[in-house]
Amino acid sequence: MIAKRELTLAQQYMFASLLVMLGGMVGIGLWISEQIETAVTNRTAAVTALYVDSYISPHLQGLAESETQKAVNVPALERLLSDTSLGAQIVSFKVWSPDGIVLYATNSELIGQQYPIEEGLAAAFNGEVVTEVSNLDKPEQALERAQWGSLIETYAPSRDANSDTIIAVSEFYQTSDGLEAEIRSAQFRSWLVVGAVMITVYLLLAGIVGRASNTIISQQNELRANVTQLNELLQQNEELNGRVRRAAARTTALNEKNLRRISADLHDGPAQDLALALLRIESLTEAFEDENPQVSQDFRTIQLATESAMEELRTISAGLRLPEIAPSSLTETIRRAVHDFEKKTGCNVTLTLGTLPEQAPLPVKITAYRVLKESLANSFRHANSEGLSVHVYQTENIELTIEISDNGPGFDVASTAVYNRLGLVGMRERVELLGGQFELHSTVGQGTTIRARLPLSVPEVEDV
Repeated sequence: MIAKRELTLAQQYMFASLLVMLGGMVGIGLWISEQIETAVTNRTAAVTALYVDSYISPHLQGLAESETQKAVNVPALERLLSDTSLGAQIVSFKVWSPDGIVLYATNSELIGQQYPIEEGLAAAFNGEVVTEVSNLDKPEQALERAQWGSLIETYAPSRDANSDTIIAVSEFYQTSDGLEAEIRSAQFRSWLVVGAVMITVYLLLAGIVGRASNTIISQQNELRANVTQLNELLQQNEELNGRVRRAAARTTALNEKNLRRISADLHDGPAQDLALALLRIESLTEAFEDENPQVSQDFRTIQLATESAMEELRTISAGLRLPEIAPSSLTETIRRAVHDFEKKTGCNVTLTLGTLPEQAPLPVKITAYRVLKESLANSFRHANSEGLSVHVYQTENIELTIEISDNGPGFDVASTAVYNRLGLVGMRERVELLGGQFELHSTVGQGTTIRARLPLSVPEVEDV
């Protein structure tokens, strides 16, 4: 089955414009034809009015004193109708009085009869010249109706030469053959002109739209190629983004492995050596205590310094190593971070947990624990843990938000020194490494808020 070929927008536009132009051409042609017919008819009326004023009215001036048939100069009218060129075109003629009486007519049977004054005759007595094609359906047109189907009927007023008062109306009947032929000829010429103009406009429009359509099609093809290329690039970018996220998650896990290894190495290496050194120093201190008190005192000082160094080394080792959080849920991980801080410092933390997923990717739990631990430690050092609170919640099942706030003295965030602090830099890098967002808000005298947003769609990695 052959699929139907859909028209392009340009083809649809050209088809619609063709219909509009044809409709416009017909409408304009009909309007011009009507105007031509009206113009020709008005010209006939003007010629008739001039003829009446020049030739007929002088022979009707007697009607100004007496509205009777005797006041009409009948012989003069008959000579005009027979001897002049316009008179040769007149097939019937009447003279009407203001009260509707026929004062003169080429059909002598109508003279003296009275008829209702209607339409054209009434307009003529009001001073207008009226010309129209008559169907000869009036009672006084019986003679004309017997010989012709239609005639050009003209009413022209005749005025008193002294007072400009309308004293009579002359009614002419002319054959319509010549007038209709003239009208048809003029209409035909007008239709040719309108058609030629419309065809020219349509061809010009078709050329412009055709070129525009070709340009649009070319641009569409180019755009499709660009979109195809862009889709390929987006797909590649998505693949690369997935690789980056997997690498970031693995980096987080590997960092923890490295920190645990460093912690173990510090504990099993330098810490053990320092412990052995302490034992030897203690023996030497006791040995020289009686023989050389000064030397014994120096060994005592070395012993205290070594004990302090070992204590700090153990603290660093413990700080580098995270508790075993892989098997713990996200809620347990957060509670453990807060509990460890409270146990270590003796401070109280207001913990508020929203609805959280039971499990979360290990990199997310690691980062959440680290952010909580560092933020709470900063609050303890700089704000003395005043009004310390932690709020953890999930947004739209795609993001974990951690907020740590205090009511401490706060500081000026605009200070560049703030962003050079190792703890803040570390937290920001950990969060952004997983594709999250890190925010720091603080105002002098109004406390500090740290907000970390972590995506929950981080790839899983092996346990650390």
